[in-house]
Amino acid sequence: MHRTLRFALVLGFLGLVSPIRAAETVHAHGGKSAEAQAQAELGALAAFDARGTLWAAHKVSGHIAVSRSEDRGTSWLNPVLVTPAPEPTDTGADARPKIALGPGGEIYVTWTKPLGKPYTGEIKFARSLDGGRTFSTPTIVHQDRQVITHRFDALTVNSQGQVIVAWIDKRDLVAAVAAKGPPYRGAAVYFAVSDDRGATFRGDYKLADHSCECCRIALVNHGDGSVTALWRHIFEPNLRDHALARFYPDGRAGPVTRASFEDWRIDACPHHGPALAEDAKGNLHAVWLSASPQSQGVFYGRKLGDKTESLRRIGGEAAAHADIAIAGSRIVIAWKEFDGEQTRLRATDSKDGGEHWREFDLTSTAGPSDHPRVLTRGNAAYVFWNTRDQPLSVTEVPQ
Repeated sequence: MHRTLRFALVLGFLGLVSPIRAAETVHAHGGKSAEAQAQAELGALAAFDARGTLWAAHKVSGHIAVSRSEDRGTSWLNPVLVTPAPEPTDTGADARPKIALGPGGEIYVTWTKPLGKPYTGEIKFARSLDGGRTFSTPTIVHQDRQVITHRFDALTVNSQGQVIVAWIDKRDLVAAVAAKGPPYRGAAVYFAVSDDRGATFRGDYKLADHSCECCRIALVNHGDGSVTALWRHIFEPNLRDHALARFYPDGRAGPVTRASFEDWRIDACPHHGPALAEDAKGNLHAVWLSASPQSQGVFYGRKLGDKTESLRRIGGEAAAHADIAIAGSRIVIAWKEFDGEQTRLRATDSKDGGEHWREFDLTSTAGPSDHPRVLTRGNAAYVFWNTRDQPLSVTEVPQ
């Protein structure tokens, strides 16, 4: 079997939209199949606060909910419901509820709610200012209220305490079609900013045109309040590699720079976004997927931009949905990988800036699972992984 096809079939078995199937079905994202809905119910994200409490945003009986753990995920207290009634969430493979924590103990949550037309959505937001006991009435982040794509939200709190939400948006595509102008490639990345702990948002600010339509956006904060975003981009004519740009809470956006160079030519969305981290020296480190004929698999790179160093392939042929974080002097990457019978959770780390690596098999599941997330606290690193068989599990990466 041709390697590209075999790789695609493995991704399909994992519950993802394969590059080949995506091409055949013309961006078959946002489907409402039972498998996709089950995957959406497992979508979850977690973060440590300054005291070491672990907070997780996830789904409970159709509600968006937040749970907390005082023992690094060994046990969880009863969840607090964020949405007053059950509501659907986006079933895209890179969509999940997001959580971010403010400097004053604030808890912020975003998610994507699908609308009445295919592939459409709106970005919802709620906050808790009382330590997670109650949450505000959910609001919509963006000012644009067309029934179009506003999906695949990314949430962060910058170094100044401002709440920033970025998302994939198709208003420019819709406008180009209405104007009968030149074809518009893909979608765009927009962002909004709150200066008042999520009470209101201003924007919508455009970061970049021509993003891929269904891949998550990775965000990293800097000390001056600015944020760097990394996303899958559509370079002319149909190269779906990655781009990055720095943007600012006043709405300014810097130039778009190409960040990966596999030349993956595909007229479809891989449903597989990148992850990004910054070390103490200001160097950017990232992981991403490519299935180009010359470069297939998950890759790690550093010094992103014109001097990107693609240093290492991560895992085997079935490696998928890697995440990366910096824990003190360690670079830590986690991913999941199907071995023919089970999905294995694996990790690797480097203590010398990415030159040498150790690998670990952490755990596995025979059932469906969400994508792993690397969490850090000091020099310790943990992998948060929500699976059907072990909900909200947390596994430490050996030091």
